[in-house]
Amino acid sequence: MKKIKAFIAGVALATCSAVAAVAAELGGTASVNVTSDTAATAKNMAFDEARRQIIVDALSPYSDTSALRAAVANEKSSGLTPLIASSGISGEKLSDTTYAAKITMTLNRRAAKNWLATHDVQNWLTVEDSVSGTFPMVLSLHNRIADWSSVRRVAADAGIDLDTAAISDGQIVFHVASARRGALTIALRNAGWRYTDRDGALYIYK
Repeated sequence: MKKIKAFIAGVALATCSAVAAVAAELGGTASVNVTSDTAATAKNMAFDEARRQIIVDALSPYSDTSALRAAVANEKSSGLTPLIASSGISGEKLSDTTYAAKITMTLNRRAAKNWLATHDVQNWLTVEDSVSGTFPMVLSLHNRIADWSSVRRVAADAGIDLDTAAISDGQIVFHVASARRGALTIALRNAGWRYTDRDGALYIYK
C-alpha cells in the first residue's frame, strides 16, 4: 500500500509539472536562406524548412526525438501546416531567386498532440483541458513499445485522448477524461486488457 501511495504522489507531482508545461508557449524561431528558380518558390521552400525545424525543436522535449524527426521528415508540407497556430516574419530579404528571413511560429497544442498520436510518436505533450476533470490510468508494461502502442490504439479507436503524465519503473501514467472512463474500460476489455481500480486510479495490465 505504501508503494501505491508513493506512486500516486509521483503522479500528482507529474500533474503539476504538466500544468506548468501547458503555460509555456509551444513554438520557436528559425533563420532561413533559400535559393530556387524564383523568389516565390524560394519563399515556399523557406517556410516549409522553418516549419519542420520549429516543429522538431518545439516537440522534442515532449516526445521520442528520433521518431519525431523521422515522422516530420516523411510528412508532406500539407500535413504539417495544420500544426501551426500563428506565424510571423522579421528581417525579410529577397531577390529574384533568393528568400531569407527569421520566421517565428506558434504550434497548436491539440493539433500537435493529435498529429503525434496519429504518427505513433511516443509523447507526453499536455493540452490545456487535459488535467482538470481527469483520472490517472496506470499501464503496467510487459513489452514497453508494444504495450504503449496497443493501449494508445485502443483509446484512439474509441475516440479517447490519453495524455501521458509520467513514466517510471515499468509503468506509464496517463490522464484520461473522467467522462470517458466507462467507454475506455469497455474498449480495453474488448482488446484483451484487464484492469482494477485502486485509490481512484485505473490500473491496466495483460
